Amino acid sequence: MLSAISLLLCFSLTISSVCSLEEQDSIYEALKDHGLPMGLLPKGIRDFSLDESGRFEVRLDQACNSKFESELHYDRNVSGNLSHSQIGSLSGISAQELFLWFPVKGIRVDVPSSGIIYFDVGVVRKQFSLSLFETPRDCIAVRDGINEIENKKAIAEAGSKSPSVTLRFGIDQQKFGKNVLLRMHGEVFLQMTIA
Repeated sequence: MLSAISLLLCFSLTISSVCSLEEQDSIYEALKDHGLPMGLLPKGIRDFSLDESGRFEVRLDQACNSKFESELHYDRNVSGNLSHSQIGSLSGISAQELFLWFPVKGIRVDVPSSGIIYFDVGVVRKQFSLSLFETPRDCIAVRDGINEIENKKAIAEAGSKSPSVTLRFGIDQQKFGKNVLLRMHGEVFLQMTIA
C-alpha cells in the first residue's frame, strides 16, 4: 500500500513538471522563471519550444536587429540551453563590436543584485547593465546587408576558433582620409576610409 502511494505521488509530480512546461504562455515567462530578464529576446516571436531539459528554440518572422548599448542581431531561429540564470550553447544571436559581428555563445546573470549580465562572444565576455534587458525590445527587420552580416559573422567565428588570429590596423595618411585595413592571417578582409 505504501509503495502504491509513493508510485502515485511520483507519477503526479512527473505529470505536474511536464504540464508546467506546456502551460508556459511565452518564452518570456520561461526566461523570467529561470532568473533571466525577459528582454534578452526581441518582440515578434512567432513560436517557441522548450523541453524538460531546458533546450529551447525560438522562431522569428524574419532576421532582425535590436539596439541596446551595442546592436544585437537575431537570426530567424535562436536556440540554446536554458538553466538557472544562464543560457548555454546559444546560437542565432550576434553582438556588434565596433564594426564586426561576433556570435554570442552564452549569456549569464552572475548575481542578480549586481545588476550585471554577461555575454560570451568567444573572444571576450561583454558585460551590460541588467536593466537594459528588462522588457523585450522592438526588432528592426534586416533585409539589405544580410549577406554582409553573415560574412562578418563567419569571419568572426573563424577568428574566435583560431588562437593564431591577429588583427592589425594599417593607416595610409598619404591619401585623403585614412585607410583602415583589418587583416586576418595576412589577408585584408575589411577596408574602410575614415575622413
